[in-house]
Amino acid sequence: MPGDTDFNSGKSWWGTNLTISVLNGTVPQWRIDDAAIRIMAAYYYVGLDETTPVNFDSWTRDTYGNEHYYAEEGYTQINQHVDARFEHFRSIREVAAKSTVLLKNTGVLPLTGTEKWTAVFGNDAGENQYGPNGCSDRGCDNGTLAMGWGSGTSDFPYLVTPLDAIKNEVASNGGVIQSVTDNYAYTQIQQMAKEASVAIVFVNADSGEGYITVDTNFGDRNNLTLWGDGDTLIQNVSALCNNTIVVIHSVGPVLVNSFYESENVTAILWAGLPGQESGNAIADVLYGRVNPGGKLPFTFGSNETEWGRDLIYTPINGNASPQDNFDEGVFIDYRAFDKHNITPVYEFGFGMSYTTFSYSNITVTKANAGAYTPTTGQTIAAPTFGSINPNVSAYQWPADLQYVEAYIYPYLNSTDLGEASQDPEYGIDVTLPAGSTDGSPQARIAAGGAPGGNPQLWDVLFSVEATITNTGSVAGDEVVQLYVSLGGPEDPVIVLRGFDRLSIQPGQSATFHSDILRRDVSNWDTVSQNWVITEYPKTVHVGASSRNLLLQADLDLSEYAA
Repeated sequence: MPGDTDFNSGKSWWGTNLTISVLNGTVPQWRIDDAAIRIMAAYYYVGLDETTPVNFDSWTRDTYGNEHYYAEEGYTQINQHVDARFEHFRSIREVAAKSTVLLKNTGVLPLTGTEKWTAVFGNDAGENQYGPNGCSDRGCDNGTLAMGWGSGTSDFPYLVTPLDAIKNEVASNGGVIQSVTDNYAYTQIQQMAKEASVAIVFVNADSGEGYITVDTNFGDRNNLTLWGDGDTLIQNVSALCNNTIVVIHSVGPVLVNSFYESENVTAILWAGLPGQESGNAIADVLYGRVNPGGKLPFTFGSNETEWGRDLIYTPINGNASPQDNFDEGVFIDYRAFDKHNITPVYEFGFGMSYTTFSYSNITVTKANAGAYTPTTGQTIAAPTFGSINPNVSAYQWPADLQYVEAYIYPYLNSTDLGEASQDPEYGIDVTLPAGSTDGSPQARIAAGGAPGGNPQLWDVLFSVEATITNTGSVAGDEVVQLYVSLGGPEDPVIVLRGFDRLSIQPGQSATFHSDILRRDVSNWDTVSQNWVITEYPKTVHVGASSRNLLLQADLDLSEYAA
């Protein structure tokens, strides 16, 4: 990694400084070899030595331009515009529809498409006036929200808006559909709401990476409210239309206090960030082609204080830096709500369906895993590859290499290491962490031994099964969840340890299966620096959400307890 001393400074803690550190013995050879091998192992693992990756430039869509964008050097072809999408749109649409969570439904969904008058409201239903990619790195909240903002974004090849898809649905049935996509057009909103037989209101809440600020939100959100005065939009519509459906596109939980209990709000859906097929996916759910089966990956509460620690809005640790001590420990989201006995609006794991399911016949089968044995022995000595040339002149800037601005190079501009470092404090003694340069064989960590830790942490201790029956009249998916109670006074009430999505026809049953691994029922012991199973009684729960635990059984861990 470049390791810039500051963003776009052109100076680095690595590059020349890393070369100097190896030459003066501050960084041992085995450490630089280890870092290089990890990079090159990944290079070979994905086959970059055998294939040429698709050419593209992340900075511009132009076919020709500067190969070194920041330095404005090296004019050449920089984009081949290879279409590598295949039929990915099908998967995108399917995933978006299946991940939509139905939070409320008084029986109005699914719609038929033959409703007398469908009205669609909200900026979130329509187009970004600048186009789907009109805001750099998606750094705005214009039109429907299908992706957050930041350097990890990608361009939409197209973006089907909810309004587009709903228009197609209603128009194909010869119905009436109209829309207002300005959240602040109060007069027009209220007039249309009076006339609509069904109103679909789209609202959102966005966030992204901290180098972009949107409406005073620097990277993360300033609060948990809906953006664009979404609460007022919902109230303006639902006050005049007794069949108001709310669709939320958001990056996380939002406060829904102002509308979720309203009798006129007949359905609520959380659709997350659905991507390019956004409109088609939500239409699939609204009109019943897809029975919603998604479950919430977080909790909806009634007050932002219920989640625990607030955001850090200003630097509090000097040097313009924040400080978070993570005092909440493992008690985040549903674990915090459980610990403080707070009733959520919609709990973690919650999600409704157009059908119903029953749970029965929990069984727990114990495996013969054996005792847990800490990893022992020693590692090999840290290997080195090749040799370091002690002659500093070997690392001077090559005569035939052209410098490109802002690139980080390993070469030196002087045979005097202090001068090459350009550091006025070079040579001042520093205290390195004990053992940081010791490449000799080391004692193996008791909890280690393999990627992911001690291999025995992955032993199956129990297998849990339950029968799930579709008791409704339509086919549907149920995401069955397995939670474990570790039983200790410092433990969460329950912790999620498994889940599976089952597709079940009406009147039919399916078997839910989940294994409980040793790691699932272990706690970290700071004294032994290892994973242990405590003596507290433990139970397993199978249910439809973190607050709807329909089945329970005991886990006999006496032979494994420390």
